[in-house]
Amino acid sequence: MANTLNTQASADFSTEEWDLRVDLAAAFRLAVHFDWHESIANHFSAAISDDGKTFLLNPKWKHFSTVKASELLCLNTDDKDTMNKPNAPDPSAWSIHGAIHAAAPHARVILHCHPPYATALSCLKDPTIKPIDQNTARFFNRVATDLDFGGIANDTQEGKRIAGTLGNHSIMMMGNHGVSVMGETVAEAFEHLYYLERAAKTMVLAYSTGQPLSVMSDDVAEKTAQEWEEYSESAFAHFEQLKEILDKSDSSYRD
Repeated sequence: MANTLNTQASADFSTEEWDLRVDLAAAFRLAVHFDWHESIANHFSAAISDDGKTFLLNPKWKHFSTVKASELLCLNTDDKDTMNKPNAPDPSAWSIHGAIHAAAPHARVILHCHPPYATALSCLKDPTIKPIDQNTARFFNRVATDLDFGGIANDTQEGKRIAGTLGNHSIMMMGNHGVSVMGETVAEAFEHLYYLERAAKTMVLAYSTGQPLSVMSDDVAEKTAQEWEEYSESAFAHFEQLKEILDKSDSSYRD
């Protein structure tokens, strides 16, 4: 039955868009697998147009564990009537993702969620990911930090403010809120999110000992971050194997 549904659904889209839909749907299911989801909140999106203004987004108030490729919304940042339509997205999703896709074409894929350790770190007065091991060093000088949380981002101006804070970065710690990561592909964005939560967990556990942190020198931290960039292709291998794990338990995300 799943294969039949996959064939029927994919026929309505180009091969490129369908593959993107499947990968984005997988990211939602994997967020559940890693316990990064939260009720029916949080949002992932992926641009399908060259200018980034046309993008896919999860439907309003749909649990991550039930998201399917064919059900993802297709929105355009220039459509002023988006929020008046029957299938309008969640206001905060439209505010954040719409603003970033409109302002930052490099952010092809945007994953925004509140994973436990990264969110805990974002709630500290200083949410900096300090280079204390190789995972934390991955993010040295590569993270935008937003310390101006003003409530749930459900209006245009707040979305624009967040997009402005992001700048040309691909990772943002959102103070008192959570995190957002970007990438050229779903696999690359997901790898950022995976390691960001791992790094945040290391930071929180290290802080919990009450002992002084052993922070790398800037030179060593930068060297380590650059070495991580040489392993960028591993993101694709990791994501493909994660999808294989999903397929063994529930492949309905592909429908």
